[in-house]
Amino acid sequence: MTQERPSGRSDSQPLLALLPNMVTMLGLCAGLTAIRLVLAGRFELAVALIVFSAAIDGLDGQLARRLRATSDIGAQLDSLSDFLNFGVAPGLIVYQYALASSERMGSWVVVLIYVSCACLRLARFNVDDGRAKLAGTKPAAHFTGVPAPAGAMLALLPVVAAFETGWTPATHPVLTGVWLLLVGGLMISRLPTPSLKSLRVPRERSGLILLAMALVIGALFTRFWLSLIVLTLIYIVILLHSAGKVLAARGIRQH
Repeated sequence: MTQERPSGRSDSQPLLALLPNMVTMLGLCAGLTAIRLVLAGRFELAVALIVFSAAIDGLDGQLARRLRATSDIGAQLDSLSDFLNFGVAPGLIVYQYALASSERMGSWVVVLIYVSCACLRLARFNVDDGRAKLAGTKPAAHFTGVPAPAGAMLALLPVVAAFETGWTPATHPVLTGVWLLLVGGLMISRLPTPSLKSLRVPRERSGLILLAMALVIGALFTRFWLSLIVLTLIYIVILLHSAGKVLAARGIRQH
């Protein structure tokens, strides 16, 4: 016997409805390929793939909202992809490039802590996002803690600096390990960090923003690693400014 389908229900959907999940899968495949390249010793291309994943992160969510194709499975897929791309893959890159030769110092434990922090950061985000949806409230204008893509860029800073300057982070494993722990701590912290979704641009300055974007893209094409270092340092300055505001606010409350 055949069952009748409910009226108005179709077994097909527009191909565009799958586009957000396709973008997520693209980032996931980039992260998996980065891990394969790490095992082959091709670190520069592996880091470039992580940067690519970070660049397209969030695009899937924007597409889903624009196309009205949001789904629970898409949200879970995005979170799992982020964990691999910005937790597991950067941890392995830093370990193989800078920490593997100093295993006696507990370098693998440092990587485990960083990856665990990335996992906790994403889990907390999912919980907070779910609560906001149930309450029908708007998402916060800022992130709580360093988001996973930015955390990955911070974690990879010693490796990227080595690509540009010739510095060998393997000769300073303690420095690299402490830096990785610091980044992990920032990811699970309660520090408010900026979100691109909340940034507003005056219409009369739109042209300047586009010119600045052209400058950044041109710099990335000509001096890729140096540009990444500069962008990461700018983000660190923003984090320091945010931390300063938090400390100042706490000081005012105490008085």
